[in-house]
Amino acid sequence: MGENLTIWTLDWVPEAPRGFVRDLRLRWAAEEAGLSYDVGLIRFEDRQTNHLDRQPFGQVPFLDDGEIRIFESGACLLHLARKSEVLMPRDATGEAETLQWVITALNSIEMVSVPWWFLGLSGDHENGLSGWVDSRLAHMEAILSVREWLVADRFTAADLMMADVLRIPDIRARGDRPATEAYIQRLVARPAFKKAHADQLAHFAAADENRARN
Repeated sequence: MGENLTIWTLDWVPEAPRGFVRDLRLRWAAEEAGLSYDVGLIRFEDRQTNHLDRQPFGQVPFLDDGEIRIFESGACLLHLARKSEVLMPRDATGEAETLQWVITALNSIEMVSVPWWFLGLSGDHENGLSGWVDSRLAHMEAILSVREWLVADRFTAADLMMADVLRIPDIRARGDRPATEAYIQRLVARPAFKKAHADQLAHFAAADENRARN
């Protein structure tokens, strides 16, 4: 159990988003860094009303670290990265490169891919954002064709964030991008990812059992 570190997430979600709820990013980071943590729970039914003082958009995750309270998965991840060289190099160049690639994953990839995916839920995967998302994914394929990791020839929080953004099934299924797929496979094969992923799935499975009993 963590003494001070608490990752907050929902107590239950429907089947589809399980394994992709973004508290996974923080669980994964903590597992990579060997940081102990607790998991705090927000009621799914109250998600838009009961924690706006902690997350003004009613989302998860958010993080407690002693007196520090922080929201947004990218900000939380970078906070955790400051705690461990496993997640971010301590030299100025390595730190800057980690920061830039974490923000790239969020701003240049996820900012395009999530709206594209959302529009595709209606079955329109060739919507107005398709060309944009294809262009961004092609850029990443070119980058990953010539490097194994994004920073300093080794795993960092930048790879964690980028892989989590790219591993969405609809994105992986879009086009032939062998370097990107090999990159994702390297990341999801890491023991820390497997444990964080399994723990999240187990958490929601236990919630199903509790709901069935009640």
